[in-house]
Amino acid sequence: MPLSRVALIRGQDRYDNVARALQAIDDQIDLAGKQRIVVKPNFVTTQRELAATHVDAVRAVLDHLRRRGVTQQITLAEGPAIGSAQEGFRNYGYEPLIREYGLRVVDINQDETEPVQVWNTRLRPHTVRVSRTVLESDFRISIGPPKTHDTVIVTLSLKNYVVGSLVGKRAVHQGCAGINLNLYKLAYHVAPHLSVIDGFVGMEGHGPTRGEPVDWRIAVASTDFLAADCLTARLMGFDPHEVGYLHYCLVKGLGHGEPEEIEVVGNVSLEGAYHSFRPHPTTEEQKSWRVEGVERYL
Repeated sequence: MPLSRVALIRGQDRYDNVARALQAIDDQIDLAGKQRIVVKPNFVTTQRELAATHVDAVRAVLDHLRRRGVTQQITLAEGPAIGSAQEGFRNYGYEPLIREYGLRVVDINQDETEPVQVWNTRLRPHTVRVSRTVLESDFRISIGPPKTHDTVIVTLSLKNYVVGSLVGKRAVHQGCAGINLNLYKLAYHVAPHLSVIDGFVGMEGHGPTRGEPVDWRIAVASTDFLAADCLTARLMGFDPHEVGYLHYCLVKGLGHGEPEEIEVVGNVSLEGAYHSFRPHPTTEEQKSWRVEGVERYL
């Protein structure tokens, strides 16, 4: 079984870290024939930059795509939980980037949608609305910071893409059991093809919006979202099998996430990059996601 390659870079410049991480996995990034590339940052709130994707990380991604010969218009899409995408682009300094790269901009909260069935709090069928722009894309890039979370322990590349792709974010939040199942279910529809985790500064404690900064200075990148997320979770001090949606993705083989399945490349060892993040105060309660006889819901 081939290993999933994950780039792990540490350095003193955010842009350079992301650029070097992408270069380390460049031969894994298949852009052949891709016409509908959607880059999704994380603007869970448009009022606190620490909680959001830094514009320099997105610039590094766009520059890599340019070097790879991507000339067609790229879509920059986001649907904040608090505020509008336009507010985020303005507040976080994205407007010059949008003009420079000729990006098509989509506020996912205003996008046309398609229905996808998930589960409600009673684990009965429940419908959410997913962005048509995202569903019709043929190459999805997730770029965001690593953060602790108040419902699913950690938020990394998969959760960024799944929840941000929904019109009506609350619909996916169906208790600890429901949301973890739903993130897993929606991964089949909108999981990123390229995951970039900008850990130059992460967030611990009261994430995903009110936590404290972690000066980490790393970047992670992989074409296997599960490998990227599981590796980063472990580096933060969390067992992916304690994170419900990652556990389900591992069990059902949506990617490679176990240590022996991952080839780590870069300039820092796992031990050298490890930083124990202070968890959200409700983390123990969040672990109540386990469901008896869960196979019938997967």
